Amino acid sequence: MSRKMKNKVIKNLKIEKIASEGKCLGYHEDKVVFVSGVAPGDEINARVTKGRSSFMEAVPVAFHTYSDERVEPFCDHFGTCGGCKWQHINYELQKKYKHQQVVDQLQRIAKVDLPEISPILGSAETRYYRNKLDFTFSNKKWLTLEQIQSGEEFERNALGFHIPRMFDKIVDVDHCYLQGGLSNEIRNSLRSFALENKLSFYDIREQVGLLRNLIIRTTSTDQIMVIVQFGDFDQESINKVMIFLKEKFPDITSLLYVVNTKGNETFHDLELVTFYGLPYIEEEMEGLKFRIGPKSFYQTNSLQAYELYKVARDFAQLKGDEVVYDLYTGTGTIANFVARQAKQVIGVEYVEAAIEDAKINSAINDIDNTLFYAGDMKEILTEEFMSNHAAPDVIITDPPRAGMDEKVVQMLLKLEAPTIVYVSCNPATQARDLALLDEKYKVERVQPVDMFPQTYHVENVVRLTLKS
Repeated sequence: MSRKMKNKVIKNLKIEKIASEGKCLGYHEDKVVFVSGVAPGDEINARVTKGRSSFMEAVPVAFHTYSDERVEPFCDHFGTCGGCKWQHINYELQKKYKHQQVVDQLQRIAKVDLPEISPILGSAETRYYRNKLDFTFSNKKWLTLEQIQSGEEFERNALGFHIPRMFDKIVDVDHCYLQGGLSNEIRNSLRSFALENKLSFYDIREQVGLLRNLIIRTTSTDQIMVIVQFGDFDQESINKVMIFLKEKFPDITSLLYVVNTKGNETFHDLELVTFYGLPYIEEEMEGLKFRIGPKSFYQTNSLQAYELYKVARDFAQLKGDEVVYDLYTGTGTIANFVARQAKQVIGVEYVEAAIEDAKINSAINDIDNTLFYAGDMKEILTEEFMSNHAAPDVIITDPPRAGMDEKVVQMLLKLEAPTIVYVSCNPATQARDLALLDEKYKVERVQPVDMFPQTYHVENVVRLTLKS
């Protein structure tokens, strides 16, 4: 894009429809213009931020007409933290757009024969539905242009979420509508305690400071895990923080901390200290217990995860005598969820700690027909592995957003399991994999599931069967 185009204001741009990643689009001359924070039907002035020969990206600077599809966002932080990009669109339309997103991506990318795609399965809860949130401490609080220009002095320490595309700026969150229970009170109380006691908030650029990160996890059984990440080994201050949380919030069932002096916030390779309570919390589903440790993955919408897993189980059509392979099994949630309807379930996952959790989850539920293996999927699913295990009747695969490695897809084609159930958090990469599987498989059923209201993200479950 030429320098003349950047910062150019496009006047009276009509927003036509929803595009990818929550953006909307309109048309200016011969180019598509992608705009965030708008809704189909808005008419705006938009300032160009970047572009290519066939498209531009822009931000709204003035609204001439507001869409009838708009609703009033309920969060004061909407448009700043970037966590809930669709709060301004009513939920029924959110579901419609997500359903269409699945249709478009499967048709455009997979280009395979498709059945009628079932209506999206909406979430019963559209607020306070997350069971896990990560908050960041920072001494570089995000200030609005109005605050900066006012000349006033503002507290620069913050505890909240990263500003999109600004890794060192944090919006100080007062109330978050994503997680209920004690989440907001814990966060706000800890922030106040830290300020009153003059504890240092982390400097993301210089990588110094005591308080670095706060993770709050909850369950439908009212258990609470709180993990505080510290940036240095100041044990006296660490104890002060942890004692405050323990005494202020006796309902916390698992209180942990970790000291992390690395350049990033990941702590899967670090030792966590259980300061109070148990080193895990437990979720329940159909009478099954699932133990969740500080490093465990669990679907962040517990109620809707149950609906998602019921769809996957229904698509598997188990009768009790099948061998099931559960690929990308994580902590074995799906594997254990379907184990009582199968002869045997074999779970494979890259993260070794997750596999240990999967084994524990089988043991505490008296499930003895599961086997779990840790390692790179494409290196485990080999001819040697197959010679030592029964061939699968059903394969359930739930890969990360990047989808399946092509070598894994090729192995699935070689295995020729009668049924594949593909659970995906990214219909675009799922569609790419379906195109490869089309060599031997046909798509029989498609069920979109909304796990994340107020966002553009959508899960999708596909049932494939071998072609005759």
